[in-house]
Amino acid sequence: MTHVHDLVGVGLGPFNLGLACLAEPLPDLDAVFLEARSEFRWHPGMMLDDATLQVPFLADLVTMADPTSPYSFLAYLKDVGRLYAFYVRESFYPMRREYDDYCRWAVDRLRSVTFDRAVTSVHWDDELAAYAVHSADPTTGEQHVHHGRRLVLGVGTAPYLPEALRDLGASGGPVWHSARFLEARDELLRHDDVTVVGSGQSAAEVFSDLLAAAAPTTRLRWVTRSPRFFPLEYTKLTLELTSPEYTRHFQSLPPQRRERLLASQAGLYKGISGDLVDQIHEQLYRRSLTDATPPQLLTASEVTAAAYDGERHHLTVHHTEADEVYGLTTGAVVAATGYRAKVPGFLTPVADRVRWDDAGRPLASPDFAIDHEGGSIFVQNAELPTHGFVAPDLGMGAWRNAVILARVLGHEPYPVERRTMFQQFGVPDDASATAAPERTGARR
Repeated sequence: MTHVHDLVGVGLGPFNLGLACLAEPLPDLDAVFLEARSEFRWHPGMMLDDATLQVPFLADLVTMADPTSPYSFLAYLKDVGRLYAFYVRESFYPMRREYDDYCRWAVDRLRSVTFDRAVTSVHWDDELAAYAVHSADPTTGEQHVHHGRRLVLGVGTAPYLPEALRDLGASGGPVWHSARFLEARDELLRHDDVTVVGSGQSAAEVFSDLLAAAAPTTRLRWVTRSPRFFPLEYTKLTLELTSPEYTRHFQSLPPQRRERLLASQAGLYKGISGDLVDQIHEQLYRRSLTDATPPQLLTASEVTAAAYDGERHHLTVHHTEADEVYGLTTGAVVAATGYRAKVPGFLTPVADRVRWDDAGRPLASPDFAIDHEGGSIFVQNAELPTHGFVAPDLGMGAWRNAVILARVLGHEPYPVERRTMFQQFGVPDDASATAAPERTGARR
């Protein structure tokens, strides 16, 4: 007899891992999570020694949904004997390596996770009223099928190269996406001229690391199309935008307005931590006291074309403020140009069951479902167009998982917060339905 799970999770990044942790103790839920890799790895190419998370430790896999969970970051610290050390450190922000180790610790305690399962296709089985999830072991090629009444897609985002750099990436020259930075670091340090292209935290971390390690004679360059190297906005009332209320307000807006709003919110989720901005300035200041080659930091500069002549990269750059075009020649390029959500190919056989927007993206409902019925296919971190910049925020992952579990089970195993912030983001509930009356008797 074919076993049908209540839920099949595809992919095991922090969001689906958090869902697995919250699902584990629920007696009325049978879930399995499939991961293509042979072990959990979280951004291994950017696992720099001094890199920290940009969110506090409470934004772990489970705490914001269940503070009593045995899979919390504090439970991890206690188990590995580092709770007091973390307490004395007096920082809310874990090291990135520490967070990765915490996730591995959680994985080791779960029964529902299966590695070496690269999903190849998903089909709907009418007889079972379930999805048949076909996968293969990447090493042996062995085929597997798991059946589930519901799917949760947590396949993550893929490294993105803008069009101007794509040919460069295929040229065979020394160019890497920042996702592979540690893999390329030794070779980068052998070059006499290295250019980092990008605006956010990853670009800043790469540039800072190269500043610390490169030879004094190396020309280091940081090119960003942003008008400045802007920090994350981290004041308290701004942080209230990472909330259930704000994402509901965002969903209520027309699609075109959401797109414009997202474009204006880069500083809320794509900026650089203020401490790192200050650290880089200190590095630049110290370097200026020596006879080292001065670095170049180029703002409002968008790379519009690139070519490799077998020895050097030639970049065409448009200065967006001066409206001038200039050229740069460099030995190696690191493209810290972010990540993009992609529709996984394995969904093709069930594409007719998915709701799509005008741009061909899955259209997520308020409870993160993308199927026409509204309750059998859910997404993690693929709902940026509908739910706003909170989609990739680690701090909202546990809340999203509580919402998904409530939809799957028909009850709330973890209470879902609806009113958490001081601000009201839409029209107030007690607002008048009419405009203010015109003033009379005004002075002439």
